[in-house]
Amino acid sequence: MMGFMTGEETRTTVSPSIPAQVQAEAQTPIRSSAQDADLHTPPTRAWMTRLVIAGIVLTALNLRPAITSLGALLEEVRDGLGMSGSVAGLLTSVPPLCFAVFGVMAPRLARRFGPAAVVCAGMLAIGTGLVLRPFVGGTAGFLVASALALMGIAVSNVLMPVIVKRWFPDRVGTMTGLYSMALALGTAAAAAVTVPMTRALGGNWQTGLAVWAALAAVAVLPWIPLVRAKGTPLSTEAAPGGAVSAPAPSTSSGARQEAAPLRITRSRTAWALAVFFGLQATAAYITMGWMAQIFRDAGVPAGTAGLLLAVTMVMGVPLAFVIPRLATRLPHQGPIVVALGLCGFAGYAGLYLAPAAGAWAWALLLGIANCAFPLALTMVGMRARTGAGVVQLSAFAQSTGYLISIPGPLLVGVLYQHSGGWGLPIALMAGLMVPQIVVGVLAGRDRTVEDEAAAR
Repeated sequence: MMGFMTGEETRTTVSPSIPAQVQAEAQTPIRSSAQDADLHTPPTRAWMTRLVIAGIVLTALNLRPAITSLGALLEEVRDGLGMSGSVAGLLTSVPPLCFAVFGVMAPRLARRFGPAAVVCAGMLAIGTGLVLRPFVGGTAGFLVASALALMGIAVSNVLMPVIVKRWFPDRVGTMTGLYSMALALGTAAAAAVTVPMTRALGGNWQTGLAVWAALAAVAVLPWIPLVRAKGTPLSTEAAPGGAVSAPAPSTSSGARQEAAPLRITRSRTAWALAVFFGLQATAAYITMGWMAQIFRDAGVPAGTAGLLLAVTMVMGVPLAFVIPRLATRLPHQGPIVVALGLCGFAGYAGLYLAPAAGAWAWALLLGIANCAFPLALTMVGMRARTGAGVVQLSAFAQSTGYLISIPGPLLVGVLYQHSGGWGLPIALMAGLMVPQIVVGVLAGRDRTVEDEAAAR
């Protein structure tokens, strides 16, 4: 995993532009001397850094299989539980609803227990929910168990950018890319493997969904020693404003600013980023929940439809590493927003005109368009100057964004059932790309939410 950083620093250093509180967080808790601090990283710190990277990657792998594995088997689940199209649309709207509701809790939980403990508990919730939901019986039980897994995903979603900013303040682009790439890999793997794995396990859709709990169980392991370790940026209790307490008290103005509460709703950039996040999430969850069904209704076999969904998701593996690094090198991320939006338009047009004939091309184009997600995560880290700002902006943008995205998958299900085809749903998807591009360009401007909140 460390190979991704061969072109950059292999230890955490502190840039003069990083505020004093973040600098304090980036320092090793114990140093033999000032000279030793400049020359090398103590072995304990190096080991902890590798453990954090492993935890980030394994967590990211678990943040979407609960959703894409269901998308691949949605028809079987609908038949098994007796769902209508509208109820299935409600089921595909549950993820953003849970992300919006439970994501708000993440900063408060992180201040109380530490980010590592919250993410560790989140992985446990994911594993428990995935084991239970296929076997509890009935649609209501399926939804409740799904909500438990999605609660774990929600808090981890919010805290991943926070962990990256605190532990790797000078490598936000690289680490966000690594995290996003792992997330895309987990998303694609669940879409591609679930159908053939279900067949190999006897054709029971319940077993095919439950098996993904094993991946969540593995992700718990690296967080356990991080929870037990004291004095690290992941285990130290955060200050009231959402910042982690430094090992030693600081009286600088930067530290006071870090701990001060931020009125995030006064920032236009925060609102633009929240809406951008919501619209890209709408497109992503419509794709994960319905794209395989669109291809199956066009005559594509179920296994191939799952592979097409996997292709769409796997496009995020290389691009999720490239886009954040590119974004951090540009003063304005608007051009990337526009390029991704145009790919979305082309993919939806093809899906409308020739869904089966050009299926692989449309899957590729929509996969590129879905890379607005790692771009949004990167902008969360770039649009806030302080650690406290990243905590609040991440929670606000993701919770508000997921709240915005709730109606999309449900509306697609309703339109599909009542129109008898995919014309209107695809037109809706394409139409939503216009406001996504507009607010994405606004969110990509070079400014910080702290400056905007203070100026109003």
